[in-house]
Amino acid sequence: MVRAGDRSGQASVEAALLVPVVLLLVALLAQPACVLYTRSVMAATAAELTRLAATSRGTDEDARSYALRRLAAVPDVPLFHEGGPGAWEVTVTGPGDDGRVTASVEGGVRPLPLLGAIVAALGPTGGGVVRLRVEMTREVRANWIGGEYADWIGIWG
Repeated sequence: MVRAGDRSGQASVEAALLVPVVLLLVALLAQPACVLYTRSVMAATAAELTRLAATSRGTDEDARSYALRRLAAVPDVPLFHEGGPGAWEVTVTGPGDDGRVTASVEGGVRPLPLLGAIVAALGPTGGGVVRLRVEMTREVRANWIGGEYADWIGIWG
């Protein structure tokens, strides 16, 4: 027999509807946060690479290993980065005679199944993986500095 004031059955129905809605909202908030974290680490790495190229005489492999150490801050979880440490594409060009250095970092994330269509708007997709690319170009030498780049950097020995 059910009493007129007993509402315990209604509370369990409300909870059964509320829990999936709350979990979906958490997923909607977590996915963009993870992608933005990855992009911010990539942007900081590209900025550091431009500075490194401007002041170092290292090889391309030195620049790549430098970048991979910084990119290790991104968890190796498909929600943050897909493919492990070897999947990062790092390129540095310059400095040229114009004093410009360009660094780019590219990687991929695998979004949550429900949010794949939304996250796909952030970049090109292939096989369920969204490609993220960050490129930084800096002018590392002022126009008023005379001489060639090799002469300019030669003061550091």
